[in-house]
Amino acid sequence: MKIKGKLYGIILLFITLTGFAQMPIFKRYYTADIPGLGWLAEFYVIHSLHYILASALLCLAGYSVAGFLLSKRGLSSLTFWGGVKTWLILGLVVSGGLMVVRNLPGIYFSHVAIYLMNLSHLGFCVALLMVSGFTRAAGKPWVR
Repeated sequence: MKIKGKLYGIILLFITLTGFAQMPIFKRYYTADIPGLGWLAEFYVIHSLHYILASALLCLAGYSVAGFLLSKRGLSSLTFWGGVKTWLILGLVVSGGLMVVRNLPGIYFSHVAIYLMNLSHLGFCVALLMVSGFTRAAGKPWVR
C-alpha cells in the first residue's frame, strides 16, 4: 500500500505540473528560463508527458478499483475522504477524456463547451490537490 501511495503522489505531482505547463505559464513567467526547467516550455513534450501520466493514473486507478472489488471489504471500506478523492479523480477522468476527444480530428465542440471542459478539468484538479493536501496533513486515510 505504501508503494501505491508514493506512486500516486509522484503521478499527481507531475501530472499537475505538466497540466499547468500546457497553459504556457512557465514560459510567460520565466520559470522555464531556470537551468534544468527549459522542458516546461516545450508544449509537445509536456502534452505527450501529460497523456502518458494520465495513462499511468488510469492504470493505477484501475488496479486499485480491481483490488477493492476483489477483496472481501469492497468499496464499502472507503472513508469519507477516500470517496471524495475517488469522485474527484472520476471527474478528472471524464473531463480529461472529453478534452482528448476534443483534440481528435473532425470533432468540434462549441466555444462554451470547450470553456466549460477546461474550467471543470482545472477545478477538479485544484479540488483534488486541496483535498489531497488536507488529507495528507491531517493523516486521513483512503480506507478504513
